[in-house]
Amino acid sequence: MKTIAVLPARYAATRFPGKLMQLLGDKTVIRRTYEAAQASGLFDEVLVATDSDIIRAEVEGFGGMVTMTRADHESGTDRIAEAVAGRAVDIVVNVQGDTPFINQQALRQLLELFQDESVQVASLMDHIQEEADLHNPNVVKVCVNRKGDSLFFSRSLIPFPRNTEISIPHYRHIGVYAFRKQALLQFTQWPMTPLENAEKIECLRFLENGVPLRMALTEPIGVDINTPEDLERARGQVR
Repeated sequence: MKTIAVLPARYAATRFPGKLMQLLGDKTVIRRTYEAAQASGLFDEVLVATDSDIIRAEVEGFGGMVTMTRADHESGTDRIAEAVAGRAVDIVVNVQGDTPFINQQALRQLLELFQDESVQVASLMDHIQEEADLHNPNVVKVCVNRKGDSLFFSRSLIPFPRNTEISIPHYRHIGVYAFRKQALLQFTQWPMTPLENAEKIECLRFLENGVPLRMALTEPIGVDINTPEDLERARGQVR
């Protein structure tokens, strides 16, 4: 199977514009994420998909592969679909451009899920360790069934611990996805769904159309950068 990693990279991010061009040590966030995906050795190709000339110049400057996409995409998944529509590929991995600490182990776990031919879309999760993260709307939570298929994603606390006499894990969704190409292209044919629009979590579009995501439980991969505060935390992790 041909497998590629695509990094959707939008300069004008809503919560933190220009975050991908911020420095972590001596490299930009987008460069560190690209190099981490490439260093995993799991992909036939690593590609940045962007609508920004600034990001294109940065990626070309460090020798990375980049393709320009339309500026009007509602989600990173739509942007990736445009980038791969004409490419001969079986599995497409969406490595968010703001996840500079993504690693080989997590990516390998993600790809191994496709040994089950019924899996069309997959993603990652880890255990939430900090109490504050349970109530942080920037931390997306996920509940899964016994097979590891997603039941729901939310910025709210799920499941709600109404029964305080039992201990139940809470999982953080890590925004790294993998798709069979056809499932990815199908996503773009569906309109935005009500729950997706309410939560602003794009993978809910799959659930609302009857497609579960198979989740892999992995170790924490480090900070993904959504806010200036996240960037400062990430700088503390750079060696």
